[in-house]
Amino acid sequence: MTAAAVGLSHSPLVGNINPAPRVLASVERAIDTARAFVGAFDPDLVVLYAPDHYNGFFYKQMPPFCLASEAHAIGDFGSSTGPVSVDGAAANALARGVLDRGVDLTVSARMTVDHGFVQPLEVLFGGIGKIPIVPVFINGVATPLGPVSRIRALGTALGEAAAELDRRVLFLGSGGLSHDPPVPVLEGAPPRVADALIGGLLPTPEQRAKAEERVIQAARDYAAGTSTLIPINPAWDNHVLDTLESGRVADVDDWSVEWMGSEGGGSAHEVRTWIAAFASLSATGPYRMTSRFYAPIPEWIAGFAVATAEQELVR
Repeated sequence: MTAAAVGLSHSPLVGNINPAPRVLASVERAIDTARAFVGAFDPDLVVLYAPDHYNGFFYKQMPPFCLASEAHAIGDFGSSTGPVSVDGAAANALARGVLDRGVDLTVSARMTVDHGFVQPLEVLFGGIGKIPIVPVFINGVATPLGPVSRIRALGTALGEAAAELDRRVLFLGSGGLSHDPPVPVLEGAPPRVADALIGGLLPTPEQRAKAEERVIQAARDYAAGTSTLIPINPAWDNHVLDTLESGRVADVDDWSVEWMGSEGGGSAHEVRTWIAAFASLSATGPYRMTSRFYAPIPEWIAGFAVATAEQELVR
């Protein structure tokens, strides 16, 4: 089995409100590097770890993570809609492998995914139907959140299970880093919002458009310095990247839920997708990070990062 990993931030604000041209150009160069890395690696299967933003998972049942054997993209913020090219046989094999290794994995035979899954597939592969994938949802928003050590355990078990497939597997983490976008919370929510967060009452197209415009306006306010959202934290973001680059993925076991939220903001737990991806790669043997990009981008309300990693050659 040959493996590699990519970590890639996503943002629904990409294309809706953009940073200065020089910043955007640096992001595009980093993505070009990642795209070239993926092209050279030439995976035949992608294990995609991504969060959800109350489009597919709700408080009626909110698992800490879930693997899907079929998925459909909802098309929020102008992202692609329709069926995702899931490798059902590989998904089922990986699910069995994870469960056999003592990790209590939730499975879905029909997962709904949003831009968190779709953007990296569009950016790196040109669409949601271009390459076989196994989608793995990781909760990064809905409280209560479990310990990060369980995410590392998931990634490790899935990496070990993937090693038995004899495939060229790319582990792809989508999300983070520090960011505090205006995501609704259940505690104290008015009845209509609470019902939507619990029961999954999806908005009408008109309601969705209004909600998306509110997020875009929040980004404008954030970039203008008139927002009360938690600031981007480059020091914490680079600590996350340093930890993953070092290969000491087990260090995340000491990271508390409270510390991550206070340092990185309400949606900082999306870095759990990166942790899972790099834990999966680590489970196949030592690795080295081959590229790393980071920039705080207020227009996207995010510490934006792109990183690639490959297995170390055994000499």
